[in-house]
This record gives sequence, C-alpha cells and structure tokens, in this order.
Amino acid sequence: MSTVKQVRPPETFKEKVHRHWINGNIQSNMMLIPAIVFLCVCSIYPFIWIFRYVLCNYNGFTSTFTGMQNIERMLSDSTFWNSVGVTFEYAAYKLIFIVPLSLLMAVLLNMKMRGAALFRAVYFMPTIIATSISGMIFTFIFATQNGVLNGVLRAIGLQSGPRVNWLLNQSNVMVAVMALAIWGGFGNYMLYFINGINGISEDVYESSKIDGAGAVRTFFSITLPMLAPVMKVILMLAITGAFKDYEAIMVLTQGGPGNRTMVMFLYIYNTIFANSNGAQAQIGYGALLSVVAAVIVGCVTVIYNIVSRKLDDVM
Repeated sequence: MSTVKQVRPPETFKEKVHRHWINGNIQSNMMLIPAIVFLCVCSIYPFIWIFRYVLCNYNGFTSTFTGMQNIERMLSDSTFWNSVGVTFEYAAYKLIFIVPLSLLMAVLLNMKMRGAALFRAVYFMPTIIATSISGMIFTFIFATQNGVLNGVLRAIGLQSGPRVNWLLNQSNVMVAVMALAIWGGFGNYMLYFINGINGISEDVYESSKIDGAGAVRTFFSITLPMLAPVMKVILMLAITGAFKDYEAIMVLTQGGPGNRTMVMFLYIYNTIFANSNGAQAQIGYGALLSVVAAVIVGCVTVIYNIVSRKLDDVM
C-alpha cells in the first residue's frame, strides 16, 4: 500500500522573517548596519570620489577634463618618485629599529621586576600624544642653537666645534626623523609583544628550566617561535603604518632639507592642500597620486602576505 507524502506549502515571507528573528539573524545583521554605514561613508565613498578627478584639473572650485595629462605628469614627476624612494627607506629603517627594540623591551618588562608597570606606562605614553605635539617636541630637541641634544652633547664633552645642524643637513636629518618615529611608535608594539608573551604557558618555561636551558636558549627556542603569530601582525601593522606616516615629519622637517624627508603621503598632502608658499591646490593631480600610493601600499602588503605564508610552510 503506497503512502502519500505530504508536501509542505512554501514558506511565506512573514514566516521567513519570523524564523530569522527567532534564530537571531536579523538582530545580528542590524548590529552590523552602523559599522557598514560608517565604512561606506568614511572609506568607500571618498575612495570612489577620488576617481572622479583623476583625469581632471580640479582646484576645489572648477574641474576641467585634461585626459592623460595627469598620468604623463605623474610618470615624469621626479619629486614624487623620489618621495616613494624616501618612503621605502624610512619604512626599512623604522622596521629594522622599532620591531627588535619593542621585542627587547617587552621581554625585559615581562620579567618579575619592581616598577615594571610604571615603565610600561612611560614607554606607552608617547603613542597617545598627538603627532603634531611630538613633532614640536623633537623640533626643540634637535634645534641647532638652543636644542636639548646639542646642549647635552656639549655638556658631556662630545661636541666642541660648531653645533650640529640636525634638521637642516641632509646627512643628519634622517637621524632626527627616525628618533621621532621610534619614540612615538615602539611603545604600542611593545604592548602587543607583552600580551603575546603572557599568552605563552608557564609550563613550557618550567620544562625548559628542567632541561637546563638558559635565558638566551629559552628566548630563541621557545619565546620567539611561539610569538610568530603575534610577530606577523606586528610586522603588518609596522609596514602599513610606516608607509602612511607623514604628520610628525611635516611638523619636524616639512619634508626638507632638499626633499630629503619628503615621504610619499606628505608630498600628496602638499599637492592637494597647497601646503607651500604660492602653490595652488591641485586636487585632481593629488587624487591620481593618492590612487598610485594606495596601489603601492597594497602591493607591498600582498607581497608581505605571500612571503609570510611561504615562511610558514617552510617552518
């Protein structure tokens, strides 16, 4: 005897809404709406808006279509490509110094020592200071005549001749810029490393002590390998952050002397906002440079991700 299979009628729209409401899908999606709106208004829309003027001569009031003139100018703009090279140099120096220093301070402050919490707060404090204020502080430190650094060097006898012109000499200015970058950024990465070290089980360290491993062997055999996931995140943040730095440099050196510290985004800022004497706002050309800079940063990020994945496969 054959049985007749009952066919369930199709679900109505009201029933679908009720089911999703019961499962919590609608509530969770509604909680995402503010973040999505904020992302669209503050990130996606401005990026799309830039493309309107890539091929135009736009000064903030009138827009004139110029075809490929902006692209031709960009390809022959030696100042812009020099700023790209300076940006890579700045990013390389920053990574070489700030990441090892952050890791070293994290290891030292993670030890059972008196006043560790105070030192953590002191080292982290520069990261919450506005970049413009940081730039002004280091302007006073590296000033030629009344600068703190020259005064200290002369007081301890390391400087007897003419005062060092830190900010107006192309050979010395990068030292001042890197000191500012390290002072303002390493405290943040230090806290990331401290959190990563705290996530390592104490049982692992106890086992290494039983096996007779010293502090150096423990660091290279246990701490450093187990910090690999945190290290990848920190390197990504440090790379992207270094390529986008320009505010403190603008206050400290204005990109000089002779464009020696003119990083990529500072040049774009000067182009768009006419931050030079007698210059005119060139929003169209600046929009094109912004797109090119975004492509450069994106390519560096992709290359880093590919290399880090291959290193994970090898290790």
